[in-house]
Amino acid sequence: MLDSQSTASTLGDGLDTHASLVSGVDLSGLPPVYLLPAHLSIPELHSIEEQLTRQGAPLTYDVREAKLFLGAIATTKRAKFELQCRKLRTEEVSTGSTTRHSGNSTLDRSDTPHRKRRKLSNTEEPLRIDLTTQAANHSSTESETEGGEVSAAHRSASGKESETEDEAGAAAKPMSQLSISQVSTVATAPSSDPLELEEETPPFTRDAFNDIVKVVKLDWLKNSLVSGRLCHLDPYVVYEGKPLPAGIDTACSLVKGNPAKSTVAALVNGSLLKSESALPHAVEHATTGGTPATPRHSRRDRTREAMQQDLRGRSFVSSSQQASQGGGRAPKRPPQLIHQTTSEHDEAVGDFLPEMPQWVKEHKIYACERPTPLRSPNDEFIEQLKRIRLARTLTGDEIGVRAYSSSIASIAAYPHPLSSTREILALPGCDQKIASLFHEWQTSNGRIQAVEDLEADPVMVTLRTFYNIWGVGAITAREFYYDKGWRELDDIIEEGWHLLSRSQQIGLKYYDEFELKIPRSEVEFIAATVTYHAKQIMDDGIECIIVGGYRRGKAECGDVDMILSHRDQDATLDLVTPVVDSLERAGWITHTLTLNTTNSKRGQQTLPVKPSEARGSGFDTLDKALVVWQDPHWPTREADLAANPKAKNPNVHRRVDIIISPWRTIGCAVEGWTSGTTFNRDLRRYARKVKGWKFDSSGVRERGTGAWIDLEGWSNAKTRAKTWEEAERRVFDGFGLEYYEPGMRSVTQAAST
Repeated sequence: MLDSQSTASTLGDGLDTHASLVSGVDLSGLPPVYLLPAHLSIPELHSIEEQLTRQGAPLTYDVREAKLFLGAIATTKRAKFELQCRKLRTEEVSTGSTTRHSGNSTLDRSDTPHRKRRKLSNTEEPLRIDLTTQAANHSSTESETEGGEVSAAHRSASGKESETEDEAGAAAKPMSQLSISQVSTVATAPSSDPLELEEETPPFTRDAFNDIVKVVKLDWLKNSLVSGRLCHLDPYVVYEGKPLPAGIDTACSLVKGNPAKSTVAALVNGSLLKSESALPHAVEHATTGGTPATPRHSRRDRTREAMQQDLRGRSFVSSSQQASQGGGRAPKRPPQLIHQTTSEHDEAVGDFLPEMPQWVKEHKIYACERPTPLRSPNDEFIEQLKRIRLARTLTGDEIGVRAYSSSIASIAAYPHPLSSTREILALPGCDQKIASLFHEWQTSNGRIQAVEDLEADPVMVTLRTFYNIWGVGAITAREFYYDKGWRELDDIIEEGWHLLSRSQQIGLKYYDEFELKIPRSEVEFIAATVTYHAKQIMDDGIECIIVGGYRRGKAECGDVDMILSHRDQDATLDLVTPVVDSLERAGWITHTLTLNTTNSKRGQQTLPVKPSEARGSGFDTLDKALVVWQDPHWPTREADLAANPKAKNPNVHRRVDIIISPWRTIGCAVEGWTSGTTFNRDLRRYARKVKGWKFDSSGVRERGTGAWIDLEGWSNAKTRAKTWEEAERRVFDGFGLEYYEPGMRSVTQAAST
């Protein structure tokens, strides 16, 4: 059978274009469905999500609510890992007759004769799931070797299959390997799949999901859509597990290192358990000493439910969220593009289209493969999309955030003013949804109704205000609003100050000041001050590189990002702590928000490939200090202090990030802290999917062997980069990518608020 990644690719490519082939399948009777993003590109995720929604599947973004997990997953180990990454702890459930065979694509039926295969009918009559019938016995389930990442040899630059394969070639392939466009000529042929079950066997029953979750291959969805009926789940199940109480991994983890709780361990393991109802009490007693524990996710569940109720029917909420909020089938919505209106508009434009840049012609999907200037001729439309993306962030729509980020990056790189929906649809990462929004914006004098609705919505206004507090993310902002009932910043100060972390308290205290932009001259002064103190601690060999928006050419910056380095490897070891201490003593740093020495603790080596070996935090693992900065000098300082020893410093507080990088990987550090957010996200994706590498600001490693890849030529003293600019260029050369000046890497996340 087709490997999971190729299946995802063909599925994602065919769903939208050929939805008419699968319109007869009704997925509204499924339990809550969660789409796992592993091994799926952004276009594939978006396409599959939209298809699930169109077919009525109750798509959810809450792992605690989901019962059915769909993904490009091939092994039990990977399935368990994906659930654990989302903080869903489960215990594997034995399926009895289900047997997985590594590397074997057929079911083990040696002890039973083959049953008759049913023929596929030509009808497209809607099929609904009968949940009242008895469940069939579990079939054996295949297992495939985990493929890891998609190699360049298995996909084109666009990530899509060729649309010119002839019918003979399509007919020669197994059904599971065909895109929906290819199966249109063979969909009514008799099935040759040995996994086909008897017609009277139901796909599944309600009892099949009692107290368990299932991870199912995307092959199930594809084959169901192709055949026009629901396929039996069992042959596609990769993993079945029973969710454990919040905070509990296994029974053994309850009492690890605590012999006094051996009785509870026996209860949980079942040797002394008289009834299932005693298990929760045993777990509570073991973890809290007898005091009942509050469920770990109960607060977030309440927050999610309240938000869904609050935002139901809002124009800026995605269709998939509307489906999950409605508790079942998605509400019917008008098509994203009205063909008559769009065609008339395009006819007015005529056949003329500007000369497309080479990256559009070659359909390059990664932002790191194309130049993106600081200013775009389509900035006004991009700003509207950024506002919608921010709404997706605030409402927890992770898939929507990724999809909009890809669309924004593509439009930002397009050098011509957009004039038609045909141009939009030609850009990688842009689909009919984006084209529809552009058409609305173009024909409504630069207005999009969804944007106006979210700007005027009091809930979104408050969530955005909370989200702008330094140290507060989207999840915490929602908890402030729905769980705590806070509506203004003053509510947080008066009612919840003691509940905030120290960083959040500082972020709230200087909320207005952190919103102010920093002119370039002040950025340069701050960097010079930090460099002076660093040289006093070490020597004149310290080099300071101002990165971030400043290096990309912004006239004003939201914060100051700088990297300190030294040609001597030992000079940067544990350098960040004395630098911060010196600046604090001199009065420049008023608060230290975060101080990480992760890189020094691992000997300034590149981040390991295996997650278990990585002990970093945040978006990279270099040594860094995130601080609050205030100039301790002002013109009337002496007179003010003479009159009042407690006179307040009138200078604005600024946010400053001081990063330390060894010279051996200075090029990776400079690139990682210079380029825009989406540019860097796609560079990491490019490294993973095209090169088979792991990239972060501390360097590059081979994913297969874990070996460090010396892109900058550090290993040979004679060939080492003479400057950090040369080192950064070598990083691009090592990736096989064209080097773009910092001002052409400006794909950023921020939207005006």
